[in-house]
Amino acid sequence: MLREKEAVVRRAMVLFDGFIVSITFVLAYIIRKYFHAFYKLDLIPSAKVVTPGAASINDYLVVLVIAVMLWCAMLYWNGMYRSMRTKTLLEIVWIIIKSTFLTTLAFGTIVFLFKLHFVSRVFFGIFIVVSASTILIEKITIFSLIHAARKRGHNFRRLLVVGTGRRASQFIDKIKSHPEWGLKILGVVNDEPGRDIKEIEDNELLGNIDDISQILHRRAVDEVVFVVPRARLNHIEEAVYACETEGVKATLAIDLFELKIAKSHLTEIDGIPLLTFETTFAREWQLFIKRAIDIVVSGAGIVILGPILLTVMILIRLTSKGPAFFIQKRVGLNGRKFVLYKFRTMYKGAHKKLSEIESLNEMGGPIFKIKNDPRITPLGRFLRKFSIDEMPQLFNVLLGHMGLVGPRPPLPKEVALYKTWQRRRLSMRPGLTCLWQISGRNKIDFNEWMKLDLEYLDNWSLWLDFKILIKTIPVVLFGIGAY
Repeated sequence: MLREKEAVVRRAMVLFDGFIVSITFVLAYIIRKYFHAFYKLDLIPSAKVVTPGAASINDYLVVLVIAVMLWCAMLYWNGMYRSMRTKTLLEIVWIIIKSTFLTTLAFGTIVFLFKLHFVSRVFFGIFIVVSASTILIEKITIFSLIHAARKRGHNFRRLLVVGTGRRASQFIDKIKSHPEWGLKILGVVNDEPGRDIKEIEDNELLGNIDDISQILHRRAVDEVVFVVPRARLNHIEEAVYACETEGVKATLAIDLFELKIAKSHLTEIDGIPLLTFETTFAREWQLFIKRAIDIVVSGAGIVILGPILLTVMILIRLTSKGPAFFIQKRVGLNGRKFVLYKFRTMYKGAHKKLSEIESLNEMGGPIFKIKNDPRITPLGRFLRKFSIDEMPQLFNVLLGHMGLVGPRPPLPKEVALYKTWQRRRLSMRPGLTCLWQISGRNKIDFNEWMKLDLEYLDNWSLWLDFKILIKTIPVVLFGIGAY
């Protein structure tokens, strides 16, 4: 019943947001239609730069449906319709900011691809600003009303905690320290009959785990939370069945392992629930957008930079013996091997001379780099300085071996020498640029490089990728840290 109630509330919120978007859409249309009237009133004393709106409201009806669907979808994907009990005001504002950005991007793309020329830029801008502002005001109002109600003792969920150990105590402390969540502990149930316990964290012990049914009959319980040790999981089955029979929501605390980095989430395969732990936690739609951007940008880059690529190929062949491209095996996502493409920057047979200069290595760790490598050609030094030698890796991005942003792809022999903690950098698809690239590149020692890659993994987002791409531009143009 509670799950059905939550589903109804969620649907109601979606419908209400759809209604708000529809109202703001019509309002934006009206503002756009009469926008030119401001000039007639001399409120904006200048030439008439905004012409009267030509399209009728009927032309905009299809766009209205698209706009409502996009807004609701983006709010849903960003987690707005999950329970607001544990959300902070800042989290709500951030969700709306992300949803606004993605809606603007998606809406603009649809208008462009389907050539909806009647949708004016003025209308587009007015609609996005008005709808985002209205939704923000709505959510803040709901948030404030909910919290005001909780302060007066209303809108609380009544929890029964099963467990008397350290984790149960920590869970109760967490609930008590966040009264704004609207959760109230009714009492505690002993999961290990025989232990002489009267209360936990000032909460009354209501009975043993075998008494769950009687406790649910005596008390009004909204949810039973099982916070028990791994060794006791096989003892709670009957209690879970009792909750199922009574129609009371049962929740199992899944912090079963002392994990330092990995985050957990629930998935399923054909109805079989699975608990997944992963260190690089990203939603599928975010990864889809990341890959779509990789394909579009790399494809466009290959076309636009085609003349430069051809010119560099010719110059390499004219200035030194050997092929124009340097092909090398690298390690990609989760240890997959792939062939990486670069412009050749060294003299033919340079790899045979590596043993003669290995003692001059300036990098440390399994990476070999020296500032004045005698194996590099004069043209190759210039190509490396401005990262032109890496342009062919756009083909690797297009083929899916790499992304635009991600840890740089290592050699198999380098990976073989990694310490255990360093191997986690392979859990993300390698990229053309990364935090190391914009933080000094070869001026940074190997361990710091690895830490930057792990920092990227732990904080990954589409926004972080965008910032790295922007910061890469001056690094490449001025050849910072490259040799």
